[in-house]
Amino acid sequence: MSERIIRTQGLDIATEAFGNPAHAPVLLIMGGGASMLWWPEEFCERLASRGRYVIRFDQRDTGHSTKFSAGDPAYTLDDLVADAIRVLDAYAIPAAHLVGMSLGAIIGQLVALEHPTRALSLTAISSSPFGIDTSRLPRSSEAYLQHLATTEQVDWSDRVQVIACSLAESRLIAGTKHPFLEDAMRVFYGRDYDRSGGYSRLANFDWRGGDAWRGRLREMNAPLLVIHGTADPVYPIEHGIALAKEVPGATLVRLDGGGHELHPADWAPIIDAIVAHTTT
Repeated sequence: MSERIIRTQGLDIATEAFGNPAHAPVLLIMGGGASMLWWPEEFCERLASRGRYVIRFDQRDTGHSTKFSAGDPAYTLDDLVADAIRVLDAYAIPAAHLVGMSLGAIIGQLVALEHPTRALSLTAISSSPFGIDTSRLPRSSEAYLQHLATTEQVDWSDRVQVIACSLAESRLIAGTKHPFLEDAMRVFYGRDYDRSGGYSRLANFDWRGGDAWRGRLREMNAPLLVIHGTADPVYPIEHGIALAKEVPGATLVRLDGGGHELHPADWAPIIDAIVAHTTT
């Protein structure tokens, strides 16, 4: 396993692959503002050991991928969908099983809709249905929303402030069943911050995109697996239920007490579910 930089159309996209390229390909798509490290190396290795060729990558503005300065044109959901396809193209993979987390699963929904021949299946973790009316679903917790409002006061060039803010957010989005691993998360944020050369709170991402596919989730052909924590404070469990109901034949796996996270204590059931879903 070694990092590979894909250079295409003026972009750098940092990637890593695990396992045997002859095995079934699985593309991991993390949420917004999150580097590939959010798919932990051990998680990737364990999934690869189950006969999968696993690829993770840095989203734009994270890790070793291209960073955008203030004032640059915003990139949209369509751009992030195109990035996922760029990774598959660079690895010469005609079609892959997609596994997305949070925004990454929304990107995965659009990949499956816009590029149906490239998606063998989709696993959506801790996410929400794309392009349908979700106004009746519970919104994020008040504590989480209040925390987001405080991030405007953070000096994002100050490593200590950023790690403290990130830790506070991780506590708020953690589940209720497993202990919050504060020491491990502090080490993780330090590593991720340093690798990325600092975090950016620039508003480069624009939620616009995928307009042609709004309201068309039922047209998804890729088999859908929804994995969702019952104590997710960002996208409450009702979002996962709604997504599973929207796509015919979808399967829903509930993580009892799980939050908006990939907690190590939940890796085994998550990996088991992904392996079962991606077995053809």
